[in-house]
Amino acid sequence: MAGSARELREKILELTGQYYEANWPDRVFRPGLDYVPVSGKVFNQAELISLVDASLDFWLTAGRFAHKFEEEFAKIMGTRFALLTNSGSSANLLAISSLMSPLLGDGRLQRGDQVITVATGFPTTVNPIIQNGLVPVFLDIDIPTYNIDTKLLEEAVTERTKAIVLAHTLGNPFNVDEVAGIAKKYDLWLIEDVCDAVGAEYRGQKVGTFGDLATISFYPAHHLTMGEGGAVLTSDLMLKRIVESFRDWGRDCWCDPGRDNTCNRRFDWKLGDLPFGYDHKYVYTHIGYNLKVTEMQAAIGLAQLEKLPEFISKRRENFAFLLEALADLTNVLILPEETANSWPSWFGFPITLSKNASVNRNELCKALEERKIQTRLLFGGNLIHQPMYHGVDYVVVGDLVNSNRVMHDSFWIGVYPGLSREMLEYVVQVLHQLLVK
Repeated sequence: MAGSARELREKILELTGQYYEANWPDRVFRPGLDYVPVSGKVFNQAELISLVDASLDFWLTAGRFAHKFEEEFAKIMGTRFALLTNSGSSANLLAISSLMSPLLGDGRLQRGDQVITVATGFPTTVNPIIQNGLVPVFLDIDIPTYNIDTKLLEEAVTERTKAIVLAHTLGNPFNVDEVAGIAKKYDLWLIEDVCDAVGAEYRGQKVGTFGDLATISFYPAHHLTMGEGGAVLTSDLMLKRIVESFRDWGRDCWCDPGRDNTCNRRFDWKLGDLPFGYDHKYVYTHIGYNLKVTEMQAAIGLAQLEKLPEFISKRRENFAFLLEALADLTNVLILPEETANSWPSWFGFPITLSKNASVNRNELCKALEERKIQTRLLFGGNLIHQPMYHGVDYVVVGDLVNSNRVMHDSFWIGVYPGLSREMLEYVVQVLHQLLVK
């Protein structure tokens, strides 16, 4: 006999671990021949075994792995709830859409309301503002923290302002004292985009816990990966319910997929203009989406979660090495600085060329890429110059001088845990060769 299902499962998982060892052996880095990536997934047999384990259940939508991840991740991040979704961009869409809910009464956002953000960042931090008929109000950033310059923050608040949406750029927390202070003073919603900053702290408190909602990405470039995936964090029970509704087709029902009658009133509701007793599973409170995660993604994330402290430590270690090793180039490079009172969980190492540099940003990035060192720009640069925003209604407060500077002179290199000291030493060596004349 072939054995019981349990015995076969154990054998499959044992072979999966062996397959990892055979398929992903350790490799020696060859400077100039092998790429030094800016980011990437770091995994071992644990993730592969967890993925196969979940697939053998064939419970394809969210199930036991997803629920366990949400519970454990919320504890780590310091919030009551973590709601998994299919990407960090979807998390931003859910967070902003949830603030449009009629369930929030007079506090809800309405079309035409203004939302303060920054002009330099990733498009899908800002796009949901526009997609919901709201008006982004763009402020400038500071160099070298690359976070919001708060000098004009209060000036940007008008009677139409209802929310602030900001990312902790490249893992470096923004000035929470100033931002949260203004949000509290003017009774504004605050959404923290923590997609690049999992584990970062401000005054000893985890980022993602200062706002009403926070968003996370689990794309392969980020601190933890599920391949695709994201999460919305909150400690507010009403916001949790609303986010779930928008994520799950807009339905009023909160039953998990494949479950029925969690409320024990499935045929006893009277909602809207529907007849009494209309099946609660098919009652819709919001104009929602289907942005759920799969069980296999959550299984990968659950294995990754155990490595998070090590990942963060390695990112900070790599950042510190680059900061020290490039300190003698400050005549031509503006090196990054952490925000006061913060403990960053670095996503990348941002660099801005000074006026003294003998090359421009594009020339330097091209030269680095030719030498197998990957580079990335600071996402969309000054977003108002992106083609997608032509004809879009937005407000600019200030002159965005640093946002324009970043668009022309800034880029970043990697610090992710998959980079060895040999790789980083090669990066430092090449930068010196290109910049020291």
